[in-house]
Amino acid sequence: MTSYRNPVPTVDLIIELLDRPQRPIVLIERQNPPHGWALPGGFVDYGESVEAAAVREAEEETSLKVNLIEQFQVYSDPNRDPRQHTLSIVFLATATGEPQAQDDAKTIAVFEPWEIPSPLCFDHDRILQDYLHYRYYGMRPRLMQ
Repeated sequence: MTSYRNPVPTVDLIIELLDRPQRPIVLIERQNPPHGWALPGGFVDYGESVEAAAVREAEEETSLKVNLIEQFQVYSDPNRDPRQHTLSIVFLATATGEPQAQDDAKTIAVFEPWEIPSPLCFDHDRILQDYLHYRYYGMRPRLMQ
């Protein structure tokens, strides 16, 4: 029998807080390696849809109940995660309330789009660059060739 190696599916969320001016976004500081600031997200469980995984991960890490607005983009660079080859389905989501660090989040903070900390874990800096272009200029990310 042939054994296949495939990328591991993950989800990430860009959560805009609708009850605050400028709709700031939520980032977590990771408790586990790789350490640093990141978008909320995580691995998709077997038998779980990516949408359900996104809602679950948001609540587990931020305590927020999110409303998924749209699937934004898929990021699949084999080097995006130093632990293993993953692909991430990124969702745009909204929420209201006060986020609280839970689960894998060491701390949590709310950032205005122009005050994002650097560097970010994984490829989240690229994801947020693409998001800001989309949010402010209506430009979708270009697919890599």
